[in-house]
Amino acid sequence: MSDNKFNIRVYGLLINNNNQILLSDEEINGVRFIKFPGGGLEFGEGLKDALKREFIEECDLAIEVTEHFYTTDFFVESVFGGGQLISVYYLVKPIGEMLFKISNCQYDFDGQDGISKQCFRFVAIDELSDNSLTFPVDKHVVKLLNNKFL
Repeated sequence: MSDNKFNIRVYGLLINNNNQILLSDEEINGVRFIKFPGGGLEFGEGLKDALKREFIEECDLAIEVTEHFYTTDFFVESVFGGGQLISVYYLVKPIGEMLFKISNCQYDFDGQDGISKQCFRFVAIDELSDNSLTFPVDKHVVKLLNNKFL
């Protein structure tokens, strides 16, 4: 029997009518990172249900999952909890109006206290680069987005 551990995460690629994609700027315990909205799969949960839950939890936004975009196809060790990371990305659309704050700059945590902070902003897909996001799989997804949408 193997002791291998997997960390399964699911992310939403929300692209607006201006060909901009929603990014999440976060800070946990003083460590800052930029990623796509989403998070970890909980035991007993399906991927799409997990993604819908994450969007409700993170930005109080109901979404429709429209299409699978990418699943990790190379080895990455998980930063969150160790083990092998498997990330699944879906294209999503909002259901209803986006009522959460959309920032114009990175790490716009005004008014947020505590060890965990988060804000959201839209960035034009044609402005995304390897340096736009923090984690290796997200960086790979940026390349795929550029190939598909530019």
